[in-house]
Amino acid sequence: MLQAIGLTSAPRRDLTPAVDDLTFEARPGCVTALLGAPGAGKTTALRLMLDLERGRGVTYFRGRPLHRIAHPARELGVLLGDVPGHPARTARGQLRMLCAAAGVPASRADELLEVVGLTALRDEPLGALSLGMDRRLGLASALLGDPHTLLLDAPSAGLSPRETSWLFGLLAAHAAHGGTVLYTTDDPKEAARTADRVVTVDGGRLVADQDRAAFSRTRLRPRVAVRTPHAARLADALSREARASKRSVEVIAEAGSRLTVYGSSCPEIGETAFRHGVLVHQLADEIGDTGPVPPLIPAPTTPAARQEAYDSRPVPRPRALASRPARSPLRPVRYELRRMLGVRTAPVVAAAVLVASVALAVPLARTGGTPLPGLLAAWPDLLPLPPAALGAGLLGALSFGDEFRYPALAGARGTVPRRLGLLLAKLAVTAGSALLLAALVVVADAGALRLAYGADAAPVPHNWTALAAGWALLAVGCAWAGLLGAGVFRVTAAGMAAVLAVPVAVVPLVQKALAGPSARSIVGLPGRLRELAWPAWPHQADRWLLATVRLIAQPVAAALTLSLLALLCAYLLTGLRRRARW
Repeated sequence: MLQAIGLTSAPRRDLTPAVDDLTFEARPGCVTALLGAPGAGKTTALRLMLDLERGRGVTYFRGRPLHRIAHPARELGVLLGDVPGHPARTARGQLRMLCAAAGVPASRADELLEVVGLTALRDEPLGALSLGMDRRLGLASALLGDPHTLLLDAPSAGLSPRETSWLFGLLAAHAAHGGTVLYTTDDPKEAARTADRVVTVDGGRLVADQDRAAFSRTRLRPRVAVRTPHAARLADALSREARASKRSVEVIAEAGSRLTVYGSSCPEIGETAFRHGVLVHQLADEIGDTGPVPPLIPAPTTPAARQEAYDSRPVPRPRALASRPARSPLRPVRYELRRMLGVRTAPVVAAAVLVASVALAVPLARTGGTPLPGLLAAWPDLLPLPPAALGAGLLGALSFGDEFRYPALAGARGTVPRRLGLLLAKLAVTAGSALLLAALVVVADAGALRLAYGADAAPVPHNWTALAAGWALLAVGCAWAGLLGAGVFRVTAAGMAAVLAVPVAVVPLVQKALAGPSARSIVGLPGRLRELAWPAWPHQADRWLLATVRLIAQPVAAALTLSLLALLCAYLLTGLRRRARW
């Protein structure tokens, strides 16, 4: 049962609200249509139900408001517009990623692809799908969590009659198994043909709440359908007799020798055809459209049968209630991995970094003016950062900037949610990708140098552990700087600007700050920390602690640390400000 009570939008100053004190309900086992002309407030009403629009009122989903549902995807399926997602991601990859967001097994994606008839197109990118296939994928996305309630905004807009028939057959089957379906439409004929109950709104206010029979009888114009091989003769005869008797009769000629007559009845039209000797093949009263669309799956049609199907549904086990719905992924690490690996961007960036690194390392070794660490990192003095660090920063920036362009969780919710779990998952995945990229660059450069100049060209440095630690920290720091920079501004270019600002702007400032004479020394820091610490650590850890402090004290490392702290504070502040606004 869906109950919307007192929904009222919050308009701008001196404007009337798009939805004004709208109250209605959608019952389980029924398909309910929210009918209204364009601009009547249908979409705004749906957004108010989903807490996507500012306003007043409350909506109960089986007795609970949305903010008291722990996992909304398992209670509510939503389709507002097209499927949000990267156009290069496949249909199967999109659903598997959303499975991680909804906390359901990945096998659910293949099941729903078969249900919506997209098994043959599972490996097709989203950008290549037609409108009908995209709408099918949207329904599969809404059904991932096996929800009880479906909310759809104009689901049949732009679809062919065949796709429309399939769509409403699926909705009728969902309602037949005890589910609640609410969709919006501006076509009264479609509402009369496909819905069990029609809620009519106008100007944001409730006009009528009727079942299909009452709606068709009171709000649709009745007509008579006539089929005859002499359509022109019969239309002329009906028009002449109507003018003679001064009656308002409208005759519309349609394709296939068909006439639609408004303002008359079957007996009157039959008598006119008999008097003029016109052969009639069909003569029938019609209200609404030409008839109901047969569902794909046999569905109970009587209220008693639907109530029995609803009562026979398994009762869900009670779940812990949360103060806010979980709008971030329930399995954030899986979600982030599938998001990153679902498109070719990450492999292309990695391949470009490897090619650029090898192309720089080989000429640098020939000149002989670059030390071995610079050769292995492919970092000439002319570049502010090596290609691996720039590639890691780009991967980090894409994780928020690219996702902002193609939101994968829910397009109608706007941006990707600023949740701590999602941020930690992104930090972990980008750090792992940065470390992998850094290791591949070193291996590729060493292999290229040994291949070009022999084994002596790339020996193992004696201080390789310190160099490896510094190289890993540089790659991870650049990846996190790109991630946080893009997370603050939701633009990929902002993330790359944050990465480039470290060597270009922050490092010179740090060097100036450290250029003066030092009056204090950190000698003895491990001993002082040992005195303050409650648990005792082994003395071998003192050497690693001093090495870490010396590494952070380097200008590039200090600049990167300061930049990360500033970006993290900015990210948290923007997230808190957004929450306070809402």
